[in-house]
Amino acid sequence: MLSKELLKKIRRIEITTRKQASELFSGEYHSIFKGRGMEFSEVRDYQPGDDIRTIDWNVTARMGYPYVKKFQEERELSVILAVDLSASGVFGTSERSKNELAAEVGAVLAFTAVKHNDKVGLWVFTDRVEKFIPPKKGRSHVLRLIREILYFKPEGRATNIGGALDHLNSVVNRRSVVFLLSDFMDENFEKQLGITGRRHDLVAIRITDPRELTLTDVGLMTVRDAETGELAEVDTSSRKVRNQFQLNMTQARAAAVDAFKKMDIDFIDLFTGSDYAEPLVRFFKERAKRARWRA
Repeated sequence: MLSKELLKKIRRIEITTRKQASELFSGEYHSIFKGRGMEFSEVRDYQPGDDIRTIDWNVTARMGYPYVKKFQEERELSVILAVDLSASGVFGTSERSKNELAAEVGAVLAFTAVKHNDKVGLWVFTDRVEKFIPPKKGRSHVLRLIREILYFKPEGRATNIGGALDHLNSVVNRRSVVFLLSDFMDENFEKQLGITGRRHDLVAIRITDPRELTLTDVGLMTVRDAETGELAEVDTSSRKVRNQFQLNMTQARAAAVDAFKKMDIDFIDLFTGSDYAEPLVRFFKERAKRARWRA
């Protein structure tokens, strides 16, 4: 049973994100996420200019006049929220932690999908696959997904993005839209990222707390790695230490972005202290433009 405080938080997220889903993305959603393919609809009389490859020869032979097959897009999608709930996700220095931001963003995407009659599922991972909730439709199902992202207690603490994607690719056979939400504080997952990008419509969403990017001068302090439990003494009063830390973070983040671009994987950067609506809207609009250009 959830406490009144937790239920209140879930309800607040529902109200906020359902409104966002209705107002921000309705016009773009169908144009950027395509169905699985084309399915047969009906036959009709051949018209000059029709592609002869669409002629239905069996019907044509029976009727003595050429008929062509008509097809329509199989619209229904499966959307998978693949969410990294490793220990680093509990960090947050603003009004929400990284996991709480992941829950809100996941809720916006899930409500957008069910609004368009698509199914949504959840893939929770750390250094192992923790939970898989198969795609379904409906408000109550989305609320369950929000609850799981917020309050699921994972067994693992570290991160293994490559292992999670390997498992997802072996279990989810139907081509799906996969939103991968993580801080991407991991290494050696590029190969699996590329494979997933070819099998599914993959969108990477990086969630960062601004305090993770720089060190503040507070003198000598002891820090603990949330995922490994390792302790270290850091002299934050040293400008050299602070600059090196910032350089390391900048290089690591740039390397991740380069990997996404190299594999032609869409990427969204979100921060816990900032509004997530603008980057999401920008992504939807930019992708809609690309879809129209390719059409």
